[in-house]
Order: sequence, then C-alpha cells, then structure tokens
Amino acid sequence: MNDIDSSATAHRHVFLGHGHERNERNTWTVIWLCGAMMILEIGGGVWFGSIALVADGLHMSTHAGAMLLAALAYTYARKHADDPRFSFGTGKLGDLAGFSSAIILAMISLLIGYEAISRLFAPVPIHFREAIPIASLGLCVNVLSAWLLSGGGHSHEHGHSHAHDHGHGAQADAAREITLKSGTLAMEIFEDGVPPRFRVYEVTAPLPDAAAATIETIRTDGERRVFKLVRRSGFLESAEDIPEPHAFLAEFHTGGETARLVFEEHAHADSKTGRDNNMRAALVHVMADAAVSVLVIIGLILAKTFGWLWMDPVAGMIGAGVIASWAFGLIRDTGAILLDMNPDRAIASKIRETIEIDGDTVGDLHLWRLGPGHLGAIVSVETKKPRDVPYYRGRLARFHALSHLTIEVTQF
Repeated sequence: MNDIDSSATAHRHVFLGHGHERNERNTWTVIWLCGAMMILEIGGGVWFGSIALVADGLHMSTHAGAMLLAALAYTYARKHADDPRFSFGTGKLGDLAGFSSAIILAMISLLIGYEAISRLFAPVPIHFREAIPIASLGLCVNVLSAWLLSGGGHSHEHGHSHAHDHGHGAQADAAREITLKSGTLAMEIFEDGVPPRFRVYEVTAPLPDAAAATIETIRTDGERRVFKLVRRSGFLESAEDIPEPHAFLAEFHTGGETARLVFEEHAHADSKTGRDNNMRAALVHVMADAAVSVLVIIGLILAKTFGWLWMDPVAGMIGAGVIASWAFGLIRDTGAILLDMNPDRAIASKIRETIEIDGDTVGDLHLWRLGPGHLGAIVSVETKKPRDVPYYRGRLARFHALSHLTIEVTQF
C-alpha cells in the first residue's frame, strides 16, 4: 500500500530568509552612499583635472552596480514571493544574484591582475598626493558599507546560533515515560555538568532493583550496547557514560518486561542552510574592495617612502588573488544550490537515521535548498508496520529547516 502526502497545499511557498526586508533596505542605503561617492569623485576629478579621482569614481560605479544587482534581487523576490509561477517560491533568487555577482567579481580580479602585471613590467608615474587620500576615503566608504550590510551591528544570519549542552536540545534530553504493568517510570539522558548517563525516576511505579534492570541501545548500524544500572539517591543511573551521538533505540528491561524509547539528536540549523548568499555576495564585494584599498595604501606608502614603485602592482596582484579566491568560493556554493545539490549531507544522514532507527527503511531521499534557512525534502519510506504519513511527519518535526516536506509510505 502506498500513502503519499505533500505539504504543498498546507502553507504558502514563501521561503525568504530571516531579515530579508532589513537586508533589502540596507542594500539600497549602500547604493545611495556609493552613488553619492561616485558623483563626488567623478565631478571633483573633472573640476580639478584629476584623472585619479575620475578613475576611482568609475571604480565606485562598478561597486554600486554590484549592490544594485543584490538590491533588485531582494525587491523582486519579496514582491513575487506568492507568485504561483514559482513552484518553490523565490527564495533562490538571492543565490542566482550571488552567483552572477561572483562572476563579476572573478572578472574584476582578472582585470586587476592584468593591470598589475602590466604596471610591473611597464611602471607608470604615481601621483601620491592624490592617490593615498583617495584610497583612504574609499576604505572608509567600504567600512561604512560593510557595517550597514551586516545590519548596522546586528548579524543577518540567525539560523546557526547555538546555546546547547554537548550538542543536545530539550527534545533530546527530555524525560520519556516507561510504561510497565506496575505503573510508569521516567527515563532521560542526564548531562548537566557531568558526562552523559541514563537516569530512571519513579512516576507512579516504584523503582525496580538495579541488579534486575538494564538498558540496551540499538543504533542504526546494528551496534548494540547494554548498560547496567546502579542505585542513586532517588533514581537509577547507568554505570557507564553514553557515547556520542545520542541517537538510538533504547530498550529498558526489567522483570521480563521491555519498554522501547527513541532518542534523537537535536537538529540544529546549519550555517550553510541559513546563509543569505545574496547578502554574502554584497559583503564580499565590499570586503574585496576594502582589502584592495588596504593593500593599495600600504603599497603607495612604501613606494613613496622607499621609492619601491613595484610595490603598487604587487599589492594589486595580491588583491586580485584574494578577490579570485572569494569569488571561487561564492561560485561554488551558489552554483551547488542552483543545481539542487544536497545542501548538507549531515542533515540528510540525520533524517535517514531518524526514520530508520526503529526498523523502517528509507528507500529514497532528496534534499535541496529552497532559500535561506529553508529546505525541501522528498522521502520514500518502506515499513512493515501500520504507520502513516503523519507519524513520519511528526518524527521529522524537529528538523525546523524542512519547510516543504513530501513523504511516501510503502507498507509490505
């Protein structure tokens, strides 16, 4: 019997990142800042006859163009978030803009590298009196832009902050009920300031004799381990520490009775899953420009002080290498998202473990990113037990990043 369910009709397909509108506003602010700086430099260069000012103003125009690409992507994604033409929403538009911006960055690094190598073999006169202040002013603008793009002092990535105890959240450590003929006990993994161990408490049933009770863990790879219990003040405790990860089926044995409990690792949001690549691309543009400004200032000061004219093109080549490295990383990450590659193998593995921990089998699993902090998944489950889609949807509820989940259950 096949049982298929999709969450497609249960909610809107809006998969925009946290702080989308704030990032959009800040990006437009940076555009106006860069635009004003560009007009000031070009106008001043023409008025005072400084080709250096005109050149830096034109460079600032490319900077503003990259910001404009990011801002338009934010605006379009927000305005068309509910457009039914987009099967999985507009969350990936930022990744597309980030990919395009990374291509532009790579081209800029090639141009800077070419110009630097040309000047190394054919030096040109440098007007230090104008060049150093311009580079310093450009650095200040870039620092201010970076501050604005990062949220004015507030982080724009909220999906990966961790305040956890040894990697476990409340769900992983919460006490579970053990139902016996004599009543109910409670069992938990206790690790508050101590190594993780099982603890069993009274609820409505008296604690059994420690020598007559054991806990056996069964992991997805078939590994079994038996924990003997010792009596403490008011509870039973395992004599040995529980090895990581704390994801397994635990069987509590006492007096011929067996109770089965499932323990799962708490699913933290991953930094890559929650990363806003559109904002990342904008920040990379600003940081690349700032890095080049720092290198240029150092090169110009050394060239002016010691007469090392070769330092200016060398600084340019180093800057080109840094920009190329950042561009490559951005192209790799955004390209993988646009091609629907598995965004996080660890999360995919945990999803599989969560379903298979109690004897079921995952026949097929597809995981992809829908937008910053949002994942889509298609899971095919094979089971011998009378379980339906809501059961597995509940099992996967702890994966908060799963914004669009389709489950197929086959019973045989």
